[in-house]
Amino acid sequence: MISETVSGKIILKPKRAQPFFNRHPWVFAGAIDRIEGEPADGAVVDLESATGSFVARGLFNGRSKIRVRLFSWDEAEALDRDFFRRKLVRALALRHDVLKRDDGPDAAYRAVFSEADGLPGLIVDRFGDWLAMQVTSLALHLREGMLAELLAELTGCRGIYRKNERNVNKIEGFAPVDGLAWGEAPPSEIVIREGPLRFAVNLTEGQKTGFYLDQRENHALVAGFAKGRRVLDAFCYAGGFGLACATAGASEVECIDASETAILAAIRNAELNGLSGIAFEKSDVFERLEALVQEARQFDLVVLDPPKFARDRASLPQALRGYRRLLKQALQLLATDGILVMCCCTGLISLEMLEDVIAQSAAAARREVQFLERRGPSADHPVSAFCREGDYLKCIVMRVG
Repeated sequence: MISETVSGKIILKPKRAQPFFNRHPWVFAGAIDRIEGEPADGAVVDLESATGSFVARGLFNGRSKIRVRLFSWDEAEALDRDFFRRKLVRALALRHDVLKRDDGPDAAYRAVFSEADGLPGLIVDRFGDWLAMQVTSLALHLREGMLAELLAELTGCRGIYRKNERNVNKIEGFAPVDGLAWGEAPPSEIVIREGPLRFAVNLTEGQKTGFYLDQRENHALVAGFAKGRRVLDAFCYAGGFGLACATAGASEVECIDASETAILAAIRNAELNGLSGIAFEKSDVFERLEALVQEARQFDLVVLDPPKFARDRASLPQALRGYRRLLKQALQLLATDGILVMCCCTGLISLEMLEDVIAQSAAAARREVQFLERRGPSADHPVSAFCREGDYLKCIVMRVG
């Protein structure tokens, strides 16, 4: 059982406290001078400046690069069950009262988004009557039972399924275990609605929490350009962009993904929506795009929505090379005045960096590019003003001359 009482103090190095007074929630090992007491991993600790001033209260993990995740800047506030209940109530109020997300049998939205909702390390998505819960910190892993009980109480869901990301869990120091966290096991297929489309979600097999909900508005935006156009959806996953374009009247749609599970899901979703004539191909996307270039194929709308290319700064140069290669191929495949959609979920790559890569690639290909839209994720994926590292998704829509 994890104690709710403060079990140690984390003393910062001189002149390192300001970011945390300004409510940044991550305390890395390099900012710490010493630890007073012997806090266990997952325990409640207080963060103090070098001069002894209280800064914030958080949860400790001596195994992680992020030694403390901060939750409260009120010295009188305990990190107990009531605290987490208040945070969850506020997160759900944003979705229900402000964003007007409903909880019907085909509902789909992000209910809790980690730092943005003041709950670092917790992500919760709603799919109809079930929740998918992803915990990315050891401290909250140790509190999963409590969090699941609170979520069940506050949402009225039938079940909560636990999803984990192996790379993150390894860094935090706990074994990833997917499985039922509370209530009834989800069915093999939950059908959700996104605008005019329906999608089948399999919580036990889908990537991340089961489905990417962050592109909801971007699917609709891109579909608005699709009527009468030949569309290529690269890294299609469950077919979000491709199916939206087909529904909007695209003359031709081709979807590519390296994952057989993703392609089968996209085919199933096409069937659910009564869409025929879409070409689906399981293939390495880079290789398939190169083959299309060699075949001199042309498209009027190309969507590039690759997975994260870099998890740390050492991987950034390789990631940027990957984006350049994709852009080079896409620019060769686009007809004059075609529409190119470039998505990037690599948080370490800023919008400005991505735009620079696009400009460099366009110059090398001798193609004119006009940025039409710069978008982020749907509004149920908010960004904390104090932790803008959560602003991970970029979606740029452009015309290519």
